[in-house]
Amino acid sequence: MKEAIGKRLKWLRPLLVVLLVMVNIGCDQATKTIARARLADKGTVSVVDSFFVLRYVENPGAFLSLGVGLPRPLRSLAFIAFPLVALALMTAYILRAKNREWMTLVAFAFIVGGGLGNLIDRLFRDGRVSDFMNFGIGQLRTGILNFADLSIVLGCLLLLVSPGVFRKKAAT
Repeated sequence: MKEAIGKRLKWLRPLLVVLLVMVNIGCDQATKTIARARLADKGTVSVVDSFFVLRYVENPGAFLSLGVGLPRPLRSLAFIAFPLVALALMTAYILRAKNREWMTLVAFAFIVGGGLGNLIDRLFRDGRVSDFMNFGIGQLRTGILNFADLSIVLGCLLLLVSPGVFRKKAAT
């Protein structure tokens, strides 16, 4: 009985990871498409008073436009090549992980899905990422971000609270 359950779980884990990655990419690309169609040239649109506002921007840099002044070849290396390699390694790691906690797998799936969502923008939108959400109270605000950014942040937070991330293996 345990072996049958083990065989099912063997396929369930990678399937869950792939499904979550695809859902994250789909939500990210759908929201960016809507934002490009409905928010470009609209200025700032208040959704929940001033706490949550929408404002469309195209960001050629990283978070908070870091690296925007780098020469284009260096930006491509830093924002396309390096993330592509990192996401490929992370994907291989999570698909091969045998005894990872579910929360850890979900966390990595959110990080990979968000990373791929932004990478798709960079590859097909001349190195720019579509950003459109901003949260805050008064002068304390986030940068302008997108669904992929939220996925990455959520994945990182889940990793921090995941029981299997920082636990040392017991000596056998």
